[in-house]
Amino acid sequence: MLALFYIFIAVAIGVSFWQITRILDLRSVIASDKDNDTQGKIFLWFTAFFYAMMIYCLIFMNVLMLPESASFEGEHDDNLFDITFILIGVVQFIMQFLLFYFAYKYRGKKDKKALFYADSHKLEAIWTITPAVVLVVLIGYGLWQWNNVMDLSNEEDPLIIEVYGRQFNWQARYAGDDNALGRGNVNYIKGINTMGVDMSDLNAQDDKQVTEIHLPKGRKVIFKFRSQDVLHSAYMPHFRAQMNCVPGMVTQFGFTPKFTTEEMRQQSEVIAKTADINKIRAAKGEDHYEFDFILLCNKICGASHFNMQMKIVVQEEDAFNKWIAEQPTLAEVIK
Repeated sequence: MLALFYIFIAVAIGVSFWQITRILDLRSVIASDKDNDTQGKIFLWFTAFFYAMMIYCLIFMNVLMLPESASFEGEHDDNLFDITFILIGVVQFIMQFLLFYFAYKYRGKKDKKALFYADSHKLEAIWTITPAVVLVVLIGYGLWQWNNVMDLSNEEDPLIIEVYGRQFNWQARYAGDDNALGRGNVNYIKGINTMGVDMSDLNAQDDKQVTEIHLPKGRKVIFKFRSQDVLHSAYMPHFRAQMNCVPGMVTQFGFTPKFTTEEMRQQSEVIAKTADINKIRAAKGEDHYEFDFILLCNKICGASHFNMQMKIVVQEEDAFNKWIAEQPTLAEVIK
């Protein structure tokens, strides 16, 4: 069905170019009442087709959307998206109908004369003030959410993780028992010290470098980001979180996981998406796919940009504590 949709788009573009060439050829020809009547009726038919396609996309292409947010903070991102989508949808639904209907109702006729309507201060005030108020509310909500994610100064006992991006993979480091990360800089990269941690810093001794990220459900996690080479973007779509990783500086954000990986796998939306993916993979002879949270790079950072992925596992607190206790410290690894 998606292929048919793309074919329709291609055909529509082709017809549009064809009509444009016809218009250029007919610039000197005055349209008759019959031509205007025909075009007006075509607008009505197109209105019905347009709304049918819009309703189809809203219902049957919803499977392409992300499932419910896996972080508590991400719920506000979803709310902002839903509010914006509904507002735009309602305005678009009404305005498209009026545009096509008026094109039919006021189609050209020789016995009708156009009415020149100069202005209306009342109407101009309405369509200026209303969008302004809506934008102020939406932007205000967005700024509140941004501060909610970025202001991490008052968090109690957060889990601190450094995410380090380089062409073309991710590395991660957990703060140890002191809950403080040791200094990091590219000048300290040597041998197995691939994250450039200053091992002379006492805070670095109990840090733990890992190959996949584990998070405890219900506990605030503060991520700190660095980049070794170019601009990367740490993107965790299911948590509604993204932050640029900039060479030479540390950026950060925080969120609180809401579902474990196993709980997320049981959600109806995730089950449906996973089933669709496995149908495609089976047709290609590829291995079975099982849902996992994932860290991606959302910047085109080079030829192997698509390889920048890291698995994220969300667990109950006890399971996470057991896993992190099994990981060696940097002092044990880098001697």
